[in-house]
Parts: sequence; C-alpha cells; structure tokens
Amino acid sequence: MDAAALAALRAFDRAHVWHPYSSALTPTDPYVVESAEGVRLRLRDAAGDAREVVDAMSSWWCAVHGYRVPELDAAVTEQLGRMAHVMFGGLTHEPAVELSRRLLALAPTGLEHVFLADSGSVSVEVAMKAALQYQLAAGRRRTRFLTVRGGYHGDTFSPMSVTDPDGGMHALFRGVLPEHVFVPRPPGGIDLAADDPALVAWEATTREVFARNAADIAAVILEPVLQGAGGMHVYPPRVLEVLHGLAREHGALVIHDEIATGFHRTGPRWAGDRVTTTPDILCVGKALTGGYLTLAAVLCTREVAEGVSRGAAGGLMHGPTFMANPLACAVAVANLDLLARRDTEAEVARLEAGLRDGLASATTLDAVADVRVLGAVGVVQLREAVRVPEVTAAAIARGVWVRPFRDLVYTMPPYVTSDADLTTLTAGLVGAVADVHR
Repeated sequence: MDAAALAALRAFDRAHVWHPYSSALTPTDPYVVESAEGVRLRLRDAAGDAREVVDAMSSWWCAVHGYRVPELDAAVTEQLGRMAHVMFGGLTHEPAVELSRRLLALAPTGLEHVFLADSGSVSVEVAMKAALQYQLAAGRRRTRFLTVRGGYHGDTFSPMSVTDPDGGMHALFRGVLPEHVFVPRPPGGIDLAADDPALVAWEATTREVFARNAADIAAVILEPVLQGAGGMHVYPPRVLEVLHGLAREHGALVIHDEIATGFHRTGPRWAGDRVTTTPDILCVGKALTGGYLTLAAVLCTREVAEGVSRGAAGGLMHGPTFMANPLACAVAVANLDLLARRDTEAEVARLEAGLRDGLASATTLDAVADVRVLGAVGVVQLREAVRVPEVTAAAIARGVWVRPFRDLVYTMPPYVTSDADLTTLTAGLVGAVADVHR
C-alpha cells in the first residue's frame, strides 16, 4: 500500500468506520494492519512507517495459534471446495456433527447436547433462554439469574443484564435491562483457603442473598475462576463449590461462561475443572476456531435439553442464520486437533512461568497496584486509569501490540509465543507502564 492509499484508508476510517467502544465525535486513530503471521502483526502508523510487533492480545483472546496457521488455512480452503454455508434448519452436515462430537468428548461429564451459535454473546443469550424455558416447562416461573459482581458476559441485552450493573461496562443501560440478583465479588486469589475470613464472610452473605431470592432464580451464571473484561479478577474455586451447592439446593441451574477461559487459557482445559461439580450448561467461544471465524457453542445436559423440549414451545426457541456455518465448524475441528497435538496444557504452563518472571518487575513501580498471573493470562493493574493511547504507543515502540482498558495493562498471548517473544512482550508491557505512568 503506497502512502496515498494508506492516507485515504485512514481518512475514510476516521470519517465513517465506527470501532468498538469508540466515539463517532472523537474517533480513534487506529494502526493499520497490513498482515499477520505467527505471533506478529505488521502495522503501519499515521506516518506510514511499518513495523512488526508481537501480539500480546491473541486478537481479543481467540488467535491461540497465532496467524496464517497452515493446518487451519488448509481446513478453510478444503471446506470452501465443498460449501461455504448452508442453513441448519432441516439440514445437517459433517463439519457440524464432527465438531459436536469433539466438543462432547472434551466437555465436563454429563453434557450431551450441543447448540452451535454465532458468537460468545449469542451463546450466553441461548444459555439464558434455555434456563428460562427449562424452568417454565417445569411449572416454575423463575425469571431471574444470580451472579457475582465484577463479571462480564457479552454486549447483547441478556448478557448485559448479568454484567455488573454498577461498575460494569453496561451501567449506562441500568433501568432498561432486566434486574437480576448480584452477590458481592469474591475475594481474590486462586489459592485462597476456604477458611479465609474474607471468603467466609463472602459465603455467608451469598447464602443469605440466595435464600432470600431462591424462588425467582432460574440459574446461576459465572465465569469460572477468572472474570475477563469485568476486570481480570482471579477468585478461588471454593466460590464455584458454594454456588453450585446453593443452585442444587434450591432447584436452579448452573451456567459456566467459559468463552474466555476455555481451551486451557487458565491452565486446565476448562477453568471449572478445578472443582468436581459440573455445570448444567456450558458456553464456549473465542479460541474455538483459533481466531479464524466467529463461532460459539452451548453445551447442556440431557436433563436440560429434554426439559426445554417438553415445554409449550416444543424446542429451544433460537435459530441464528449462520448457525453451524460449515467453514467455521471445519476450522474449529482442525483447531481442536491442533490443540491436542501441541500439548496445550504444557504450553500454557510454560507461558505462565514466563509471565510470572517477566511481569514481576512491575511490582516495583509506584503506579502499579497489583500484578497477577493465571495460566496464559498476565495482568498489571494500575492505581489509576490507563492512559490507553500513550501506553499503546509506548508498547509498540518496544515491539508489542497491547490493548489496555480501565486500570489494566494485560496480556493473553497466543499459546505458541516463544520464550524469546514472551520476553519481548513482558519487557514491552512493563516498560510501557514505566514510560507513561511514572
């Protein structure tokens, strides 16, 4: 792309293209991506200068194998030779069936049915709708969900309603969204003991709130162990045990939102694997296709599927146009093969060790409130809001692409990031924070 074409592209983008979470009045000035390969993005800045940077974000946590992956490229190309898309109403096809077979083989015990959705947010919509239909079919008019504060489940209306209504990303819509039941955010720390006073206090409050609202609660919905866009908060598995137990006691379902945490992002295949109880409904997405195409899935027990199907509607009332898109399903199958072949759990353990070592020096900076690592997730939390454009530019100058938010400079790198690139990445993040937030 020559200088004139690049300038024209950027001008049109500023004038007409609305980017995520951005203002049309004061548009951002994004970097232009020319290409991506391995774990690197080739960017062009406003001056037209090109440089390669290590991707710290896995393109919002989905490109776990990086870019231009031969096995995934081949899966898409091969499927294109058959069909790119076909409706899933009244039809089926091999990629969808094979993907469902693979997902059930990987899923927590007891999950037997798969509903293929368009995106993570849509999968949460489907899960919540299924829980409501299940309760209605059983003769229980339960219309509320219980969750913990600080969570995030997507940007469409039902997921927004179970995202923190006060400090969350969707507080603007308070009063319009349905009002659900929120218990306090659990105390932090993956290894926090069950008898820790803060956790004991949280459990007592949660039990009281649940009991008071039990007759209305259709399901509990959680991001197991790690809350993502709500603040990258890590909490102990005991929280899952408590909420699973309360749900079982009071006739509510349990939904695990593993869109961000699934497929080993926190270490185990599922973040919820840290406890022995399993959810009634599981949402997966993001890493499902290795970042190639949008796709998500909702897995549920036979009890839930049959319960929903016994209701007046006779089935789950949802049917996306691009449900089970063959291209997306085919690349998802290839992606699951690649995850298994590469011993992903070991790769993530290597990244966890590298992130701990590489981000440790951030604790010496006055601007830093906390540094935490879980699996292939590294977080530097500041004492103030991140100056996003400045930190981004400083990181790029050090050879790293990062997208901070709120008070967090964090990374979820591709699993294939080498030790050398991880060193570049962590040094770039710590250095950028030191440069900007003195």
